[in-house]
Amino acid sequence: MTLRPLGIVREILESAGMELSYAYEDLVFLDHNGFLLQFTSKEQEVLVHINEEAKEEELALSLSLLQEKAKENRMTFNRGTYYRLSQADEENIRIEFL
Repeated sequence: MTLRPLGIVREILESAGMELSYAYEDLVFLDHNGFLLQFTSKEQEVLVHINEEAKEEELALSLSLLQEKAKENRMTFNRGTYYRLSQADEENIRIEFL
C-alpha cells in the first residue's frame, strides 16, 4: 500500500481557497469540477487534470496558484491531461482521461 501525502495536498488546496471533496485511491476530487488531482509514483508530485468542459482560460489563475502553493510545500503540481466525467449508473461515475 502506497502512502500519499493527502494531508499536505489538503493544506495546499485550502491555502489556494479550494476544498477537497473526496479522495479515492490515487485521485482527489475538488468541490468544483474544473480540476481533478492524481498522485503519481513520485511522492512529491501530483498531476492536475482539467475537465474538458471547463473554460481553461478561467482556470489558468487557479492552476497557477495551486502550483505556487505546492512549491511552498515542497511539492510539484504538474499539468496532466483532460478528463471527461459521465454517469456510469445511479451510484457511480465514469472518468475518461483523454
